Amino acid sequence: MSTDDREWQSRKYEREKSLSRLLENNRTYRNLTPSELCDEAIARGEGRLTHQGVFTAVTTPHCGRSPNDRFTVRESSTADHIDWGSVNVPFEEENFFSLREEILQYLDGRDLFLQDARAGAHPDLGINVRVVTHNAWHCWFAHNMFLRLSRNQLETFNPNFTVLHAPGFEADPEKHGTNSGTFIVVNLKEGEVLIGGSNYAGEIKKSIFSVLNYMLPDQDVLPMHCSANLGRNGDSALFFGLSGTGKTTLSADPLRNLIGDDEHGWGADGIFNFEGGCYAKTIRLTPESEPEIYKTTEMVGTILENVVLNENSSEPDFDDGTISENARASYPIEYIPNAVVSGMAGHPENIVFLTADAFGVLPPISSLTSEQAMYHFLSGYTAKVAGTERGINEPKATFSACFGAPFLPRSPSEYARMLGRLLEEHGTQAWLVNTGWSGGGYGVGERIKLSYTRAMVRAAVGGDLSEVAVKEDPVFGLSIPVTVAGVPSEVLNPPDAWKHPSDYHNAASDLAQMFKDNFDRLGPEIPSKIKQAGPK
Repeated sequence: MSTDDREWQSRKYEREKSLSRLLENNRTYRNLTPSELCDEAIARGEGRLTHQGVFTAVTTPHCGRSPNDRFTVRESSTADHIDWGSVNVPFEEENFFSLREEILQYLDGRDLFLQDARAGAHPDLGINVRVVTHNAWHCWFAHNMFLRLSRNQLETFNPNFTVLHAPGFEADPEKHGTNSGTFIVVNLKEGEVLIGGSNYAGEIKKSIFSVLNYMLPDQDVLPMHCSANLGRNGDSALFFGLSGTGKTTLSADPLRNLIGDDEHGWGADGIFNFEGGCYAKTIRLTPESEPEIYKTTEMVGTILENVVLNENSSEPDFDDGTISENARASYPIEYIPNAVVSGMAGHPENIVFLTADAFGVLPPISSLTSEQAMYHFLSGYTAKVAGTERGINEPKATFSACFGAPFLPRSPSEYARMLGRLLEEHGTQAWLVNTGWSGGGYGVGERIKLSYTRAMVRAAVGGDLSEVAVKEDPVFGLSIPVTVAGVPSEVLNPPDAWKHPSDYHNAASDLAQMFKDNFDRLGPEIPSKIKQAGPK
């Protein structure tokens, strides 16, 4: 061991001791049950109960992630492997340690809540995670979202990563090098995450997702922002998609078993869930559209985040987005009756890329070659529509590499190469499914019915389309099945659904150019055969 390494080890030991002293000198509630955490949260005024006794919290003004306040510490052991830029913004080591020290000072004298858990269902490929926070309900959120441990496991627990969570503490940008009072700082070498200035609970789990996205490729595992389910015959399927594309809805299929709804790894043994819970959107949730998810919102142990309650009855109003369109429910995965509690399955036979195309151009379903799969994986396309974000008055194309660019420490091409290899090795079929508009763009056409999308997805992952004749899309080169049981033929082929074919071709040409422009920004390291798999 070099002198520098010995000095670093010595300093790290002292930092660990300072955290241990904090936990020992303050009242620290360790690994409480959800019932105990609920009592503490209510007693401390952190939230309120619905008419059925379900806890709900409000996190305004932060009701979603703060991408501009996310940083990665630049240090010598990992710097050469991180794709620095607007996503992975470098943070100086000295600023990290200064910020850390002030967080410990802020937490000193407060009641603390500690949750020990696991991220990664695979016994050899996950990490031990410790969350320390001054809010009971955030500790409860960690209990719901990460993998829960047995009493024996807790007795011998040693964390690989620690999240110091201080939502009540705000940074000083001039002093600490942040952009605002809010910060999410990941230090891969130290094995720590600092979070402050935001009550939005999703920052806790997404920070650990980013850690796994960095670590797992070195273990020959592809980390993925996707949901996964399992058929009755043991056939697994993956569902990639950005917010609003139906990833959670379509994977929570009563005819298949749910492995997980958000984050998975794919390695030599197959796929495995990173989490022990689900974090489902609840805006406009109904028992008819998503019965399994709706039922969880009535179950004690679920946490509702930014859900409006009726002032007189305390009943949730899932149609009311005045707090946030990003209202969510956090619940243990076993609350879904057909969940795969082990969180593991074999190699997927199908992967589905979901996009909500607001231009009404992409076919509702099409099969992809391996090159096309890598192209659309790297593109990560969907479209935002009016009302989803401030300032959006018409459809806006959104591209997020690998359907999870905000969480990728490494270059997107590295993850794409891994996906291409896995597809070839295991003969996995890829599909592109448009859950957006047909017969015209947003405001002109109609959103594709969920019943049609479910029928198409079930046919694809069930193998019913393997022998169906296909028609090639003239603009995107996609293979469109001519028939799908339960779906009108005019819905399957986009030009047929438009009133004026020339309007379709103009819109298709415009979207194709958006794809090309985005792909040009990915850099020269993308192989030409993948670039050629895009629009013609």
